[in-house]
Amino acid sequence: MRRLMLAFLLTPAVATVLAQTPQSLSSSEILIGLKKLNTLGTVLYVAAHPDDENTRLLAYFSKEKLYRTGYLSLTRGDGGQNLIGTEQGIELGMIRTQELLSARRIDAAEQFFTRAYDFGFSKSTEEALKTWDKNKILADVVWVIRKFQPDIIITRFPQDNRAGHGHHSSSAVLAVEAFTAAADPNQFPEQLKFVKPWQAKRVLWNTFNFGTTNTTSNDQFKIDVGAYNPILGKGYGEIASESRSQHKSQGFGVPRQRGEALEFFSLWKGTAPVNDLMDEVATTWARVKGGEAVQQKVEEIIKNYSLFEPGKSVKALTELYTQIAALEEGYWKQQKLKEVKQLIEACTGLWAEASTNTSLAVQTDSLRVSFGLNNRNGNKIFLKRIVLDKFDTSFADRSLASNKNFAFVKPVYISNDAPITQPYWLQSEMKEGRFEVTDQQLIGNADNAAAYMVKFIMNIEGLDIEIEKPVRYKFTDPVKGELYEPLTIVPPVQITPGNNLLLSNSPDAKTFRLTVRALKDITKPVVKLATIKGWETASINYTQPDTLKKDQEMDVDVTIKPILKERELNKQPILASVQYNNEWYATLIKTIRYDHIPDLTYFRVPVINVLSLDLKTTGKKIGFIEGAGDYMPTALQQMGYEVTVLSDRDLANSNLQQYDAIITGVRAYNVKNSLNTYYPKLMKYIENGGNLIVQYNTSNQIGPVRAKIGPYPFDISRNRITDEKAAMNILKPGHPVLNYPNKITSSDFDNWIQERSIYHASRWDKNYETIFSMADAGENADEGAMITTSYGKGKFTYAGLVFFRQLPAGVPGAYRLLANIIALNKKKGF
Repeated sequence: MRRLMLAFLLTPAVATVLAQTPQSLSSSEILIGLKKLNTLGTVLYVAAHPDDENTRLLAYFSKEKLYRTGYLSLTRGDGGQNLIGTEQGIELGMIRTQELLSARRIDAAEQFFTRAYDFGFSKSTEEALKTWDKNKILADVVWVIRKFQPDIIITRFPQDNRAGHGHHSSSAVLAVEAFTAAADPNQFPEQLKFVKPWQAKRVLWNTFNFGTTNTTSNDQFKIDVGAYNPILGKGYGEIASESRSQHKSQGFGVPRQRGEALEFFSLWKGTAPVNDLMDEVATTWARVKGGEAVQQKVEEIIKNYSLFEPGKSVKALTELYTQIAALEEGYWKQQKLKEVKQLIEACTGLWAEASTNTSLAVQTDSLRVSFGLNNRNGNKIFLKRIVLDKFDTSFADRSLASNKNFAFVKPVYISNDAPITQPYWLQSEMKEGRFEVTDQQLIGNADNAAAYMVKFIMNIEGLDIEIEKPVRYKFTDPVKGELYEPLTIVPPVQITPGNNLLLSNSPDAKTFRLTVRALKDITKPVVKLATIKGWETASINYTQPDTLKKDQEMDVDVTIKPILKERELNKQPILASVQYNNEWYATLIKTIRYDHIPDLTYFRVPVINVLSLDLKTTGKKIGFIEGAGDYMPTALQQMGYEVTVLSDRDLANSNLQQYDAIITGVRAYNVKNSLNTYYPKLMKYIENGGNLIVQYNTSNQIGPVRAKIGPYPFDISRNRITDEKAAMNILKPGHPVLNYPNKITSSDFDNWIQERSIYHASRWDKNYETIFSMADAGENADEGAMITTSYGKGKFTYAGLVFFRQLPAGVPGAYRLLANIIALNKKKGF
């Protein structure tokens, strides 16, 4: 959350690739911050996922009305699909968390989360609340309300099925219940050690007109949020479009919007607004005892403020800080002290940073930290102390000369007990449907605090003040220029499996490679594997050095053999660890890198999952057309196929008949317009005996490509089966796809995760056959999860079955069914 400390002021004019770059405020942004000092109102917007928020409304509240504005997303979006890579689950949730923070840096709202895990599409409020453990998530919403103290609460969705998703409706149910519960001291009393009960004035629903669902009406309270802000040079529709376009993993780039934009509101609880959403709420210093004098002081500062010489306002701001500090303790006193401190720093033009030349702070090693300061506007500033962890240096009131750099370097020791930089919501094992977070003070936070914070203690124009900055990794890219990334605390050694899943469908031995990497010099590393039932370690081969130097790697080749009488058909984890200095380390460091967000790091246990299964395959060569990213090529290689990733050039020039099957990645037809061009060639491939297998595509983006996927027309719907345990009714038990080369039974659909299928086929041509029907509770059976047909000498299949989730999870039946689909053109007489 510290990364958001300046968010309420900022409208960055830079690309989000620079999201970690320290931001300096322009004079116009400082002016907005000064005006905000006299606004004492808060708004909390509540919905379920990243991208659910109304970014235009958030921008209007924070930049036009100057309210402290927050967005509470119940989940981090872990269960969605990923348009930009292969990350799923918690990794996707980490990406979407940062995309939300990028959005908030633009629309200037603050970001909060509950512990709820996005377990995928839900068709009912009841299912969502049960899966999440309703009372736990209600407690989180109450906590955020008590801590943030919103005057009004707004939900994005209604409490019924018009919300279109069980998570959506649940967010409204929880917000409305929390409106009352937050004010009741008997509800969640354990929170009252840190916060007080809070009663918002009203909770409303921001009604909408989405597609065919229009919940707005002229008798609802409405406001125009499409205004133009001349100080920023943008309207709120333009700011909102930039903010929403940060959701890149969901492909939500949108054009900038300008002009009038009405937002409608319906009351849930509290008193109805008549003239303003903040009716009956004092949004000035009148709500604070002794605040009238503060109001006048701020007005005087604004009147005398110079856009060309903001430094002239520093002395008055230090006086204002002292004036506010003398008020009685309370929410607005603390909030406005933070804002004034940030404005003092901005008006001085003070540059203060602590940076490193490495992204990793290694336990039991030293880290060189560069400190730099510059008093760019020439105000009277004296540096008194700098404090970083156990490093504390006094400077005897060193004067910072105008626009002169003051810099020095200091080594900082990283102790063995320094906590590794694991996202706080991943530090404990998850419960079903939610993250396990036991530290009350962490709940609701968008992100971890920085690994290290440095305190610059100084005197500015007579005021002793403490300015905190994160220690960041700073480097120069030859193309992008100066960049900053987070600093990550890591153990001294990591061990990485070449694959996290090892498929075994024969009595043969299996080999895999581990890579040990030293993050500091380590002596005589020793590798150990835990044993699993039905397997024995035949060999562990590596050359042990006396010293494995920092950043060097040691490859470890492992062979394991099945004990045939003991081996079971299931998935078992092998834990790998490495010993150094009489300590055993079992840490795998995972890093996620995309230009639009900071580098993300988290830690996992280095496990190789050995999946023993009864799997037969036919055919050898597979062509794979990449889509939005999935695990399919790796899974196919594990199954024994030779996989060639087909580029557009390959599709244009290669002899496709060499491939026993061609498989398209998820959403391939959504992200590759070229597939429309190569449709005739793909159809000729099928006609001449090939086998084209198409994974799911989304209906809302399919557009004119819809009729150019298969040899016969079909549509793609939004139908899905969200219950991963839904009964699979076999419609054609004699069909080859259920019998060759593997006999598919109901047990092949055991232990599926998250869901059965998404984006079913619909309105298919009579030439297609359906194989399964299934249904979620209370719904009619749907046969569109998989359709298949013959065309000429070959086969075509569209599969909404979620192979992209099941294969990396090691679900045996998914591998067996996929092998049968690949074999469809090999079975004679079909």
